[in-house]
Amino acid sequence: MHDHHPAPETAHLGVMDGPHGHVFLGKDHDRNARRTWAVIGITTVMMVIEITAGTIYGSMALVADGWHMSTHAAALMIAALSYAYARKNAQNPRFSFGTGKFGDLAGFASAVVLGIVALLIGWESFLRLSNPVNIDFGQATIVAVIGLVVNLACAALLHDGHGHSHGHGHGHSHDHGHHHHAATDNNLRAAYLHVMADALTSVLAIAALLAGRMYGWLWLDPAIGILGAAVIAHWSWGLLKQAGAVLVDYVPQDEELPEEITEALAREGDSIIDLHIWQLGPGHHGAIIALKSQHPEQPAAYRARLQHIHELSHVTIEVQQA
Repeated sequence: MHDHHPAPETAHLGVMDGPHGHVFLGKDHDRNARRTWAVIGITTVMMVIEITAGTIYGSMALVADGWHMSTHAAALMIAALSYAYARKNAQNPRFSFGTGKFGDLAGFASAVVLGIVALLIGWESFLRLSNPVNIDFGQATIVAVIGLVVNLACAALLHDGHGHSHGHGHGHSHDHGHHHHAATDNNLRAAYLHVMADALTSVLAIAALLAGRMYGWLWLDPAIGILGAAVIAHWSWGLLKQAGAVLVDYVPQDEELPEEITEALAREGDSIIDLHIWQLGPGHHGAIIALKSQHPEQPAAYRARLQHIHELSHVTIEVQQA
């Protein structure tokens, strides 16, 4: 007996037969895509301005920062194209469980790029620490301040202030004392971390340049660069773990869905003998449940027991006679 539980944002809870949708994109998918493209536009415009101005006025600091921004624009393109591809193929039947995981795949790729950026910053800083170079403190500070302002504006656009909301679409609410985890969009988080990494390097650079200008400490700039690289590497590792866990269908120890499903179904002589849970997309989970029952019921009865678990978007239940 198979029971397919529709996505939270649909209201067709009574539909049991016939084809059903497998669109498991996050509820803010299109909004996040628009914001990512906006950030790419801002970054690209600023990159062109810096490279052009640096070339005209002979400022290598401006030219270097412009090309540095181009690497982040390229990384942001991974996120933007992932959103577009996932939306375009959302109804493609070849994707058995939809395209909701494309964001996690893009987030994983972006985390790798972020880690490479951290290694390059750390290596360059180490070389400069070994062989200090003269710095035009005034010009470099101006460039860092401009970069910081642009990055903070982009971070504000990408900041996901709605991460703790869920689209329920049930027409009513339940409070069972359960905590439901936020629908994390790892693709948006990757784009946000790229921007924040750039902002962090700008903040650290400003601090190092001001101190270097006051006290002549040329070594402080590369030393702080190494610190910044370590922080960015830490962010990269965290994103790698979170996105990678989704890709390999890992269920974290603090995930409450297994406990909630067991509590909802394992009662009145029924027991769960097999349970598989995986994430289909931001805010969407799938479950395959094998249930042994002394008195098997209709699918609608089991669906009703699971109705309050809003993260469940696709459920298959197999019931065996005890």
